[in-house]
Amino acid sequence: MAWIKTISYTKADKNLKRIYDRVAGPDKTVDNVLSIHSLRPHTLIGHMTLYKSVLHNSNNTLPKWYLEAIGIYVSLLNACEYCVLHHSEGLRRLLNDAEKYNAIISAIKNENLSSFFNKKYLSGLIYAKDLTINTVNVLEENIIELKNAGFTEGQILEINQVSSYFNYVNRTVLGLGVSVKGDILGLSPKDGEDPRNWNHH
Repeated sequence: MAWIKTISYTKADKNLKRIYDRVAGPDKTVDNVLSIHSLRPHTLIGHMTLYKSVLHNSNNTLPKWYLEAIGIYVSLLNACEYCVLHHSEGLRRLLNDAEKYNAIISAIKNENLSSFFNKKYLSGLIYAKDLTINTVNVLEENIIELKNAGFTEGQILEINQVSSYFNYVNRTVLGLGVSVKGDILGLSPKDGEDPRNWNHH
């Protein structure tokens, strides 16, 4: 499951179990990307607060499917199969539209983004790619291009934060050998304004 020790729900102490109860899915399952934090539970709190805030907060104004698509794209660029699998399934459940889902996934996996994404959304994905693999060369001009494409500054922040979050979690997964073994793919918190509401469904 990982290259370092993780503590299961049944073997967790009172403090860790209390945190696990907040993130658990069906039958008290805890995704491996979360249990990897079990030796330092405070980092799990930080991870979940960030995750809920950037991807599952109802104050975001960009469509949820687009934010998920950015996450899948960043994960693919980083060769993080774990996150690609989880968030592809999450996107499939979210859309409940096989044709749209297949078109998005095909565009991302084949690096043929313009086959699905309009000029505005395409510019956001290009920025996410630059931030992921060409970070040192991201300039103010990139932000001006996003504004010219029609994004508000708040929406640019959303794209930046989702891209940055996935780069963080991809490196957590890849750097510690986290696998999907035993996970239920596609579980996620419900959207809402409360960053403390983490239960996975």
